[in-house]
Amino acid sequence: MNTSPDANFPELLRQRLAQPLPGIGACSDFEPELCYGRHQGPPAHDVRQAAVLLLLYPGETSWHLPLTVRPAAMSSHGGQVSLPGGLIEPGETVEQAALRECCEELGEAGSDVQMLGSLSPIYVFASNFVVTPCVAWSPTRPRFEPNPHEVANLLEPSLVDLQDPDCRGSHVIDRRGVQFRVPHIVYDQHEIWGATSVILAEFLQIVGSR
Repeated sequence: MNTSPDANFPELLRQRLAQPLPGIGACSDFEPELCYGRHQGPPAHDVRQAAVLLLLYPGETSWHLPLTVRPAAMSSHGGQVSLPGGLIEPGETVEQAALRECCEELGEAGSDVQMLGSLSPIYVFASNFVVTPCVAWSPTRPRFEPNPHEVANLLEPSLVDLQDPDCRGSHVIDRRGVQFRVPHIVYDQHEIWGATSVILAEFLQIVGSR
C-alpha cells in the first residue's frame, strides 16, 4: 500500500482493516523476551477494557500519527512512549473512548476525523488491560495542545519513519534483578517498545500489504 499522502489511502486502509487481520501472534518479533505470548491472553479475571487511537493525518511526503511520551511520574508505564488512549467508560463504544481519550491528552482532534476500523485487541498484562487499537484519519493535521498532566512530549513520526529498518533495535531492561532484551523502534531518540510497538507492528504489516 502506497503510504504517500494521497486521497485514496484512507479508503484503501478501511478496506484492508475489514479483512482478516495479521493478529498479535504475527508480531512476536516486537515482544520482549520472557513475554511468552502473554499479549495474546488469556487475560486475568479482573481485566479492564481500554482503547487507543492511531490517528493518521497527511504530511508533505507521508502520513503521520501522534505518539505521546508519558510523564515519568505516572504510576503506569511512566516515561514510556504510548498511543493516546485509556479506559473505556460505561456506555461508550471502543471508538468513542479512543477518540475521547485522544482529545483529553492532545486537544480536540477536529470534526473531520473519521474512523477506519480497528486492529487486534492486545492484553497488556503489566497493567491488566485489554486494549483495542482504533484507526482513524484526519484530512489535515490536528491542532495538538498536549495536556501536560498526561503528556511529557508529543512525537509525530511518519509511516516512513516507522517502517525504516535502520530504526529497529533492542535494549535490556532489569526487573527485580531479572534482565531481558526488549525490541524497539527508535524515533527522535525515543525507544518505542512493549505493547505500543506490537500494535504498530500489526498496523505496519497491514499498511505494507499489497
